[in-house]
Amino acid sequence: MPIKCCCVCEKKDAAYKCPKCKKPYCSIECCKEHKTQPCESPILLEESKENKNVSTQKYEFPTEDTVPIEKLQQLRHSKELKECLQYPQLRDIMRGILNSSNPTEAIALAMKEPIFTEMADACLKIVEPPDEAKPY
Repeated sequence: MPIKCCCVCEKKDAAYKCPKCKKPYCSIECCKEHKTQPCESPILLEESKENKNVSTQKYEFPTEDTVPIEKLQQLRHSKELKECLQYPQLRDIMRGILNSSNPTEAIALAMKEPIFTEMADACLKIVEPPDEAKPY
């Protein structure tokens, strides 16, 4: 297990961590000092790095059905998709597909569930918009 050093005083074995940025600190004094500096969630930092790298990412073996990476990145900002993913039933269905020995069959079964088709429609609106929504 790596030794956690306080992000303020660099004392080893820091027992606490910032709830926002997850950096370790060792005491109330160091916590107060850390709060005087702006910090960001590591998830937000990772997302900003990913967004910068989108243009450099490429598929190794693209096909005519390959969804462009830029479109996949847009999925994370879909309010409709996020609302669908709040349902535990949908998350269970998706886990079942991922763990299935026959994912094609699992998807066919999942398509009978209204919440799954709603999620699939939300995804398709982004990655393959209807003709009237496509720019000319």
